[in-house]
Amino acid sequence: MSVPCPIVFDLDGTLIDSAPDIHACVNTVLRENAVTPLPLDRVRSFVGGGVELLWSRIIAARGLDPADRPVLIAAFMARYHDATALTRLYPGAAEALAALADLGHPMGICTNKPLAATRNVLAHFGLTGFFGAVIGGDSLPQKKPHPAPLHATFAALGAEDAAAAGLFVGDSEFDAGCAAAASVPFLLFTGGYRHTPVEQMAHEASFSDFSQLVRLVLEMRPRVPAG
Repeated sequence: MSVPCPIVFDLDGTLIDSAPDIHACVNTVLRENAVTPLPLDRVRSFVGGGVELLWSRIIAARGLDPADRPVLIAAFMARYHDATALTRLYPGAAEALAALADLGHPMGICTNKPLAATRNVLAHFGLTGFFGAVIGGDSLPQKKPHPAPLHATFAALGAEDAAAAGLFVGDSEFDAGCAAAASVPFLLFTGGYRHTPVEQMAHEASFSDFSQLVRLVLEMRPRVPAG
């Protein structure tokens, strides 16, 4: 007897393009502090490691005082926790989630995005019901690429002992490193925020269009042992 394997997804750069909202919130804070705004591509290049790393990179890019980081982060979070107006789902992502749910795959989210912002954006796009577990960047002391958040997501899905038989879907170096550290097969979405060429990133398979995802899941790891 076997059951469909658990699948965990990253969020920013994988299911959603949230960089425009992050960019808008960042530049609002910079303008309020009389600092020259940053272009979208620069802010996008800073996304993936969580809010603290985002602002460390912004501070370095604009030569700001690192001691001001807590105040800047607080001002940013006041806007960011419910920023969804400029965020978009990647084409076909919702349909792929629905198809995987129909096949019986338990699904979770493992992201470095703060948990409140994660839950807000999932609700905004009507995706909450797909996910039996959601781990955010502030859910644990560790963030990706540390394996703890991914292990915790599988455990919350009831698959603590079967994590290696599940799949992790993400877009970035943080995700690839996390999957490798957790010994979980990694599916790379190539349309996200990575900086490294695809061929230089460790992954089991890659896809550029969500219409390809269900087929990849079925080909790679369609079922895992039950009990």
